[in-house]
Amino acid sequence: MFWSFKAIRWAFPASAIALALGLVSCAPQTTNAPPAGGDSATSPAATSGGGTASISGAGASAPRPLYERWFQEYNRQNPNVQISYDSVGSGAGVKRFLDQTVDFAASDDPLKEDDRQKLPADRGKAVQVPSTGLFVVFAYNLEGVNEMKLSREAFCGIVDGSIKTWNDPKIAKDNAGAKLPSQPVTFVHRSDGSGTTAIFTRHVAKACPNWKVGSGKTVEWPVGTGAKGNEGVTAQVQQTPGAIGYTEYSFAKENNLQMASLQNKSGGFIPPTPEAAAKALEGAQVPADFAVSVPDPEQKDAYPIVSLTYLLLYENPKDPAKAKAFNDFLKWAYGNGKQFTTELGYIPLPEEIITKVSSTLDTIKVATK
Repeated sequence: MFWSFKAIRWAFPASAIALALGLVSCAPQTTNAPPAGGDSATSPAATSGGGTASISGAGASAPRPLYERWFQEYNRQNPNVQISYDSVGSGAGVKRFLDQTVDFAASDDPLKEDDRQKLPADRGKAVQVPSTGLFVVFAYNLEGVNEMKLSREAFCGIVDGSIKTWNDPKIAKDNAGAKLPSQPVTFVHRSDGSGTTAIFTRHVAKACPNWKVGSGKTVEWPVGTGAKGNEGVTAQVQQTPGAIGYTEYSFAKENNLQMASLQNKSGGFIPPTPEAAAKALEGAQVPADFAVSVPDPEQKDAYPIVSLTYLLLYENPKDPAKAKAFNDFLKWAYGNGKQFTTELGYIPLPEEIITKVSSTLDTIKVATK
């Protein structure tokens, strides 16, 4: 069964967007870490006495800034609930979920059926719910070039290696007046299994006729240098003159990186903004597992590289009390937590989807007290 996003208003005022926290570093991060003696990377934190819940998760780096903010704010209001998160990438997050070494996982790439089959039967079904919408940008480091337009021909040439210098005619023709140097182009991509890579390569596969590599969390890149996590790609671009790489918007924004306007399917050059990204999701079809796919949106003013990101939960969790605490957190995140979603430049879920997510969460076997 499918539902339509049509008539749901995703856009929100640009004035609401203020990236207030310095959340990006060069290495994956863990927040609200469990007390010394626990190992959130290898085993779920235990629920301690007195109703205190220590919950561990791991996975996608793209939503990390939002998750960190959510966990911090929720803990201030609910000191008995502590949530830690390892930003290890979607691929590693899915592995930890299937290995049952975390209480929840996160992935920008929807769970594949063969992975669902790997979950032990005593955990029930894998429950996949979206947490927010996000979008992927081309961040670049080119002195004296504060604005850039990249046509499909241009960004396809960058990722397949056929464009080697910044003054290539395919870039120059859409950037009249820009002082483009003969400096080599250094393309930065993810080195780890990444949902951000899956989002990015799904678009490249649609937009670039000569792309032969395919799409997914890991691909054999024909050119470029790798870095781990959105954190690592952002840092590598920031530190390398002449570099350009793909990363989630909030990472580039927080680090004051320049971001290119991209040509969409309708031919327009669209600046990377939450409002333009939200347009890509209008009218999208939402299947029962919420695996929305808009690899090349057709809307005239839509930014072209947009997706939802997901949380992975157990239908039959090992610790129903912790599952209850995390479900309560999610209800807060979808409600009061929306203010932080917009503040950090992510895309809040519409009420229609939140209602359906709430029904899905009710299928999880949680503690009744």
